[in-house]
Amino acid sequence: MEGYLERLDPLDSRRFRIVVRKLADSLSYGTDRSRFLGAGIEYVQSRPYEAGDSVRLIDWRVTARTGRHHVKEYESPKRMPCYLLIDTSASMTVSSVARSKYELALQIAGGVAFACLDRVSPVGMVGVGERDLLLRPTLSRGQVLRWLLELRRYRFDERTTLARRIREITPTLTQRVLFVVLSDLHDEGALVALRHLATIHDCAVVELRDPAEEGLRGGGFLRASEAETGEPFETHGRKRFLDPRVAANLFRKSGIDHLVVRTDLPFVDRLRRFFASRGLIGRGAR
Repeated sequence: MEGYLERLDPLDSRRFRIVVRKLADSLSYGTDRSRFLGAGIEYVQSRPYEAGDSVRLIDWRVTARTGRHHVKEYESPKRMPCYLLIDTSASMTVSSVARSKYELALQIAGGVAFACLDRVSPVGMVGVGERDLLLRPTLSRGQVLRWLLELRRYRFDERTTLARRIREITPTLTQRVLFVVLSDLHDEGALVALRHLATIHDCAVVELRDPAEEGLRGGGFLRASEAETGEPFETHGRKRFLDPRVAANLFRKSGIDHLVVRTDLPFVDRLRRFFASRGLIGRGAR
């Protein structure tokens, strides 16, 4: 169906802001948001004390060794930009439960985006469907929010373009970035593209999965139609689009952080531990 748009959910823009802000606070819990305190400062060198320098900056070790007062100099680190690759294809909108993969992906994208902005990491967004959706990394909360609200509308006729988008955007980057992929990985070339991407940039994959995709036990052979193309096919109830063992092995060998999130299960605590244990949000440029 061409150009048919539908609301993602009944949340108005104000309630949507509250939902993603709450998730961002959870993802940022226990971290220092200030760009000038704690982990937000990197030691550069010590220099001789000058009139007006704060006593709190005195480097007592160098002072004791040289016999002259020295102070520490710090530099605010450059934060690694974060690109959110959001799958807007039709397979993300099909759901066997109340919450679709697309709805969950957008909520997670909003939480990750604002958590990164809290840590002064620029955020960019790429739609990996057929629409031309691209936001270059920015620190503007207003721009990020406008894009999130725009993405709350979706189409039922988009094909996934995850592999192609990765190939298109990679040559345009001039520094190392963090890619956070939010997709069901219903793209045959996605694994190869992600493996190449991880050789240059940091990469984390949050795989969205509907409970029906876990396999229809005892279903035998069945006929169905592909959500993105409408083409009929025959398959077996136990067959999956992506072999999880193959994917997990490739992600592990490629150094890609990977988390599976099901649409019918709680996810906030697992998502927070996933990002916190790997130090992904607010990571400094290398």
